[in-house]
Amino acid sequence: MPALLGQQAQARADHPLLVCDDERLGYAAADRRSAQLARRLVALGAGKGSHVGVLYPNGARFVVATLAVARIGAVVVPFPTMATTAELHAQLRDSDVEILLTAVSYRSHDYVRQLSQILGAEPPTGRRLFSAAVPQLRHVLIDADGAGAGESDLGPLEDDVDGADVLAIVYTSGSTGAPKGAIHTHAAMLTHQRNLNAIRHLDATDTLFCNSPFFWIGGFAFGLLATMTAGATLVCSNATDAARTLDLIETERPTVTNGFAAGIAHLTRDPTFVGRDLSTLRRGNLYPIMAPDTRPADPELRHNMLGLTEAGSVVLLSGDLSDQPEHRRGSFGKPAPGFGIRIVDPESGAPVPIVTVGELCLGGRYLMLRYHRRSREECFDADGWFHTGDLARTDGDGYVYFVGRRDSMIKTAGAHVAAAEVEAALARVTGGTAHVMGLPDAERGRIVAAVVVLDDGATFDEAAVRERLRTELSPYKVPRRFAVLRRCEVPLRSSGKVDLAALAEVFDD
Repeated sequence: MPALLGQQAQARADHPLLVCDDERLGYAAADRRSAQLARRLVALGAGKGSHVGVLYPNGARFVVATLAVARIGAVVVPFPTMATTAELHAQLRDSDVEILLTAVSYRSHDYVRQLSQILGAEPPTGRRLFSAAVPQLRHVLIDADGAGAGESDLGPLEDDVDGADVLAIVYTSGSTGAPKGAIHTHAAMLTHQRNLNAIRHLDATDTLFCNSPFFWIGGFAFGLLATMTAGATLVCSNATDAARTLDLIETERPTVTNGFAAGIAHLTRDPTFVGRDLSTLRRGNLYPIMAPDTRPADPELRHNMLGLTEAGSVVLLSGDLSDQPEHRRGSFGKPAPGFGIRIVDPESGAPVPIVTVGELCLGGRYLMLRYHRRSREECFDADGWFHTGDLARTDGDGYVYFVGRRDSMIKTAGAHVAAAEVEAALARVTGGTAHVMGLPDAERGRIVAAVVVLDDGATFDEAAVRERLRTELSPYKVPRRFAVLRRCEVPLRSSGKVDLAALAEVFDD
């Protein structure tokens, strides 16, 4: 990363790296500002291998913080901006973060208040922190810059950064229980993005509009790192007003889109949308806002993409942007360069024949090293394959088709929600049992729904339960629909297990 940043700062200088609402950050300015912040981190004891948390929304502060950490060989640990106090505490402990760079607040989240609840007192300023609640954390810097850090030479630290060094620990959204931190190196992440840029034809002439949060792998790698390796410009928006975001798109005229379509559905409902000039949006996957002549009549006949935190970004894709024949409906393309796949029987682990559904396994040099706090043996099988938990099949031409998850993961608006996590939270809140599932939704793909099981005589206060759940779960994990059944009304299979398919019928209108 230090070498890449230096090259692009010299070659691109005042060319914008990031445009986020009213913020503009050029490559040279990113180099200069991140150097100053890096000096401040070094003064606090950060160096090669130090874990530094970054808790900022999409924008210049996130970019500057990430570059400051990476250029001195420290490890970037992004934190989700919508984390509850419990979730923030859990990731702080699990990630072994020594320094946390954080905003004061973002939207409804007051991070200073949350940290105060975790620490038992307000985070100290200007002195070291010692707390049994987060034993590794030593400093919290709120809206920090490099003021007063001096002009010490970062050259020796930057020269010591090697491609095999860890660049980031990026946490999953918790699709199979508690979020896990995937460890990625400089060489793997940046080389993978260069390969993906070649496939999607992203270069220095492009402007990428991305609506994925930078704290997850899609925004961090396929958005921010991809933009930097290409020398392109990244456009994003935190505006809640659709008209403001549309104004930004019209002004900056991005050429490529990336993210999740559900996150831009509100833009298409804005009264001014029809009259907007979006003619430059000709490549990418945010079809609803793309130029009319590039929108597919049937998106299922365009190659989709599959990305995983563990794979450091997108791992299945295609550079062919044309409509595919009917027999290729639902294709997710082929493995990205540097990756191999196996489709195996979920129970035996033996490879399955072509067109047979099995578990997707990944191998290759751009995979994560492992999960933080876990050995490689816990993360990969004996032959070095990573079992994704995704069900997939291949056709005779080598195209891959995603079928679903082995577990009960619910993908809603681009985020993964584990039903078991929500069920456990409901049990804590209600003292009873609940069954959580995903229901089809036109805008979000699926929504989280819960059937709450009550004993005779018990009552259910939906508003109160929602309020309590907001302290336990991120907003996207809180069920959007509830149904209530008495215990005797829960449908069962002959085995005595709950019939989930029949249970979902209670939501039928």
